[in-house]
Amino acid sequence: MKGVEIITFRPQLASYFTSINKEWVEQYFSLEPFDIAQLEDPQGYIIDRGGEVLFAEVSNKVVGTVALVKTDEDRVYEIIKMGVLPASQGKGVGLALLGAIIQKAKEKGVRKVILYSSSKLQSALRLYKKAGFVEVEKECGKYERCDVKMEVLII
Repeated sequence: MKGVEIITFRPQLASYFTSINKEWVEQYFSLEPFDIAQLEDPQGYIIDRGGEVLFAEVSNKVVGTVALVKTDEDRVYEIIKMGVLPASQGKGVGLALLGAIIQKAKEKGVRKVILYSSSKLQSALRLYKKAGFVEVEKECGKYERCDVKMEVLII
């Protein structure tokens, strides 16, 4: 999509992080306790723990978001809470967000980025594959809605 601007987290954008993600999660699933914690306090649960939250803006309107969080594994981060408003889907916003969050991972010296998803989200899975992610053996214990794990090597 032309005119997509990627912007970094600012406290005044937290409500967009919450609303965009609640919309898609509640459309397909139900919010789990970890969702609520992350959505209510992205600063504390993501930023302050060494993560990133990015937003996609088109014509001065926030239309998407994605976050990157540290895992317990050395130099491995996880992409979480990626969502694009329905009116902006299929227009390159998600790919722009993925490219920007992977660039942030590179800047942090990350060696691998992982994500967990669901086979219900076929368009998201196609997007991840387009960005270079490959499906790997899943161990989705912390997510009830997960039945797919993907990763991309950064190094």
